[in-house]
Amino acid sequence: MAKYIEMPKLADTMTEGTVVKWLIKEGDKVSTGDEIAEVETDKATMGMEAFDSGTVHKILVPAGQKVPCGTPIAMLLMKGEVAPADGSMPVVGGGAKPAAAAAPAAAQASAVTPAAPAKAVTAADSNARIKASPLAKKVAAAQGVSLAGVAGTGPGGRIIARDVPAAGSAPVAAPAAAAKPIASTPAGEGDTKIALSGMRRIIAERLLASKTTIPHFYLTIEVDAGPLMAFRAAANAASEAAGGPKLTVNDFVLKAVVTAATKVPAVNASFAGDQIIQYGSVHLSVAVSVDDGLLTPVIRDAQKKSLREISEGVKDLAGRARTKKLLPNEFVGGTITVSNLGAYGIEDFCAIVNPPQAMIIAVGAIVKKPVVGANDQITVGQRMKITLSGDHRVVDGAVAATYLGELKKLIESPALMLL
Repeated sequence: MAKYIEMPKLADTMTEGTVVKWLIKEGDKVSTGDEIAEVETDKATMGMEAFDSGTVHKILVPAGQKVPCGTPIAMLLMKGEVAPADGSMPVVGGGAKPAAAAAPAAAQASAVTPAAPAKAVTAADSNARIKASPLAKKVAAAQGVSLAGVAGTGPGGRIIARDVPAAGSAPVAAPAAAAKPIASTPAGEGDTKIALSGMRRIIAERLLASKTTIPHFYLTIEVDAGPLMAFRAAANAASEAAGGPKLTVNDFVLKAVVTAATKVPAVNASFAGDQIIQYGSVHLSVAVSVDDGLLTPVIRDAQKKSLREISEGVKDLAGRARTKKLLPNEFVGGTITVSNLGAYGIEDFCAIVNPPQAMIIAVGAIVKKPVVGANDQITVGQRMKITLSGDHRVVDGAVAATYLGELKKLIESPALMLL
């Protein structure tokens, strides 16, 4: 029998998607794994694969239209099947309904318990023998996740991309009781109503959950950024002479954040109900401002990367984040987040913890100011404030203070980052 092609759930926060562009037309033959459309989620634009082989009988959702996940968007005739001569729609296996009557997949999807990350070789070998789509295997391989035991929601129990759990992720608890929204001042003449984008809605939901379910605490330090600026100037002069790119202040801060986390591993963790998960790798989330809001693409295994590799990774991820070209596995599974508003002239601020992580680092601008130096002499110094926001269920104040002490030492003696 004919089958419907449905709007897939390509990310954990995705509830609806927009068909940006069809790469097929009615009458085309497709095979399992073929890329058939470009779909825009709340965070990225990515390719959608065919889960079955057959002939495209009818495209039900035109390019540019947004529909809930699970909505039929096209119809596929199976091998040897012929469309009814009277022009009516073929009978679809499983009793699926057309797009107009389809229920959102968000209300139907089953929760999947994240699988513990496996060793890359073992996971790859295991995944090769499991019934899963090519995209699902690609995402699993990138995260080092074994597909063994993962429940597939695709045709015939096939594992698809949305079923792949984020490596090291933990479920985020929803608020116990949703507070009644405070009514806004009614729009009047000259006011503009802006529809809530999918990304902005997800940001609102996640940050509300964070502030209402995570007991935040905040610690702020002021560091001497003079040595860092001098070290950066020397490094960039050498790089420029060799025809290489320049390093930013943020590149050094990111490297310091990661290195400090390897020295105080208790902060690289998350709360998981009846246990705390302490991660063996630092998967660094970097806050990137985009048109619709904020994304946090992830540099995986950042503790294994050099300063230059982190710099190049951030530039690549940030560029693709702004053009919605990130892959699903590139913005999930982070363990620590850094948000830097120094470029905007913000001297210090407190960020909201990015669940399920236990810590976020807020970095302010480098400011010239009078400081008391050696021999109690007042000199002109360069100072930068860094604020740690922590989940007190996971990280205690003393542990967070120890971490900030390591971070301060690295920034004030930047050569230590290279050891």
